[in-house]
Amino acid sequence: MLVLRRCIRRLMDRLFMSCLRKTVRYRMLPQAMILSPPADASVAPAADAGFESASPPPEAPGYLDADSDLVPLKISLLGDCNIGKTSFLVKYVGDEKGKGEGLENGLNSIDKTLVVGGARISYSIWEVGGDSKSQDHIPIACKDSVAILFMFDLTSRVIGWYQEARKWNQTAIPVLIGTKFDDFIQLPIDLQWTIASQARSYAKALNATLFFSSATYNINVNKVFKFVTAKIFDLPWTVERNLTIGEPIIDF
Repeated sequence: MLVLRRCIRRLMDRLFMSCLRKTVRYRMLPQAMILSPPADASVAPAADAGFESASPPPEAPGYLDADSDLVPLKISLLGDCNIGKTSFLVKYVGDEKGKGEGLENGLNSIDKTLVVGGARISYSIWEVGGDSKSQDHIPIACKDSVAILFMFDLTSRVIGWYQEARKWNQTAIPVLIGTKFDDFIQLPIDLQWTIASQARSYAKALNATLFFSSATYNINVNKVFKFVTAKIFDLPWTVERNLTIGEPIIDF
């Protein structure tokens, strides 16, 4: 009996030692988990702020697959018909506009990949059509979104969609975007002041950041998405407040 116990113990010892000699392989964590710089790191200029256009990185040893460092995020885009939602979106995605797809009638999705602090981020942007029938797509468009962009035409002042969207997502970052700023500045100055005041009041009620934008002249288009990215990952990039009538308003 004693001999049997010794044999079993030797066998267990050999098994244990063989396990110790095995090479342990670790999966590299996505760099998005380390986006925040150390306290003494220098802050990039606001124009750049670590945001770069994405290009497919070479396959590196230690990665399980080519997209192991890709951080997928979803953004919703809501607003009425004919206010420039699609133009705004196409202006932002640029060369990647061919990657969009129509999910259903009244619901479109388009992807944009960018590099932030060495990490690749893939935004899937869901655009809901502006007609009443398309509002049925709000639940699926808003579910799991990290940010919801509420858009309205600065020349018509029609602002809606917020309450319905919040039924399905209470945590997404709200951003209020006034489109067609190039048409807006053609209005009488007193009317501009009235519209800007109402938009600022509405943004405050929604606890949302307000941007006046123009897809035609690429005013504040990229800045909206930089703002969202900085908020999500706590990056050292901030927008400057601008309340000057006649200029593209930014308020928060």
